[in-house]
Amino acid sequence: MQKVSLYTMSLLFVLAGLNHFLHKEFYIKIMPSWIGFHEQLVIVSGVFEILFALLLLPSQTRRFASWGLILLLITVFPANIQMMLNYVNQHHSNLWISIVRLPIQILLIWWAYTFAKKSF
Repeated sequence: MQKVSLYTMSLLFVLAGLNHFLHKEFYIKIMPSWIGFHEQLVIVSGVFEILFALLLLPSQTRRFASWGLILLLITVFPANIQMMLNYVNQHHSNLWISIVRLPIQILLIWWAYTFAKKSF
């Protein structure tokens, strides 16, 4: 079961990272205005999502990758809050998705942590 969880998380983050390149404008729009270099940060975060996802697979790099994903998830949390605020202001029909994403970030942090403390 641990291997299924590991491969699922890795695949999820590879796809999420690729999505930063396929739908860059979406991510740029949810960046808080007080943060600069929006396009560059979207690209960098996509690269790190893919990198850490792949580094989860070998047991030798799993702990490093887990902590990398945890830090990345914490770092991008302001963009998720900004997305929710944007949707509130726009009366967006997908506001509920932006609200649900917030606690999901916490679950993803916990999930990544499960790999930080184990090597199998």
